[in-house]
Amino acid sequence: MTPETLPDPIAVAVAFTSLLERLGIRYVVVGSLASSVHGEPRSTNDIDVLADLAASDVAGFVEAVGSEYYVSETAVREAVRSGTSFNVIHLGTAVKVDVFVAGEDPFDRERIRSGLRLEVSREQTASMVLDTAEHSILRKLEWYRRGGEVSERQWRDVVAMLRIQGPALDRSRLDAWAERLGVVELLKRARAEAAS
Repeated sequence: MTPETLPDPIAVAVAFTSLLERLGIRYVVVGSLASSVHGEPRSTNDIDVLADLAASDVAGFVEAVGSEYYVSETAVREAVRSGTSFNVIHLGTAVKVDVFVAGEDPFDRERIRSGLRLEVSREQTASMVLDTAEHSILRKLEWYRRGGEVSERQWRDVVAMLRIQGPALDRSRLDAWAERLGVVELLKRARAEAAS
């Protein structure tokens, strides 16, 4: 498949991350796209990106995305200032890209540092940097906890990644970050379910 024949969300992910790379902004694709690659595929119309976006990047970023995407410069500046998120809408497909600003969070810094290059098609131009399976599991466990531990979708994604990735996972990385993030018991429970 070429970028032109990829499904809309993936084509937008490739195009958007290529733009970030041209601007020299480090990133990783996270969320359901990452968990679908590492676990069980599921459809998504939104793309989640963790980006190392600084205040000095905002004007150039807004100018670069302006012709193909809707973006609010005010929202971008506020997200960078507060270390939160903003969204960008691809005008041709209405696919939404949620951009999470990395800020100084140690876990997010580690995720950006250790992202994996994923070739989406045989064309060198169709690639992106993807969150690792370990980091995807941990972040989803955090979201599961923050959501009151009721999201079946988040839990199913975690268990699927643990089951499918199995021995390929870096157990020491998982355990160390689970401790720091306060999700040790959830990880233990998910591992037990994945093994059953």
